[in-house]
Amino acid sequence: MSNQLKIKLSIADRVYPLTIDPAQEEGLRKASKKIEAMIKRFEKSYAVRDKQDVLAMCALQFAAQVEQKTIDKTNDQHHIEEKLEALNQLLQDHLS
Repeated sequence: MSNQLKIKLSIADRVYPLTIDPAQEEGLRKASKKIEAMIKRFEKSYAVRDKQDVLAMCALQFAAQVEQKTIDKTNDQHHIEEKLEALNQLLQDHLS
């Protein structure tokens, strides 16, 4: 028997009923609140007439954040690899 949870999330003045794993609830509710806050910021900052435009800007903002984190992680990993290689070379030079 599946232990699914039925919840309703409100995004952009619409209610979305979802059936989810209980472990997903907190993340989905937080994401919903972030989207709502972002919608309010966009509506306050720009003269937006259509909710679809605001939602498209929210989607772009979230996607850009995900991509930037991926880029940053790749850059960090490359930097760490360079440092480890330099450290390894120092150790090899010292031991030989």
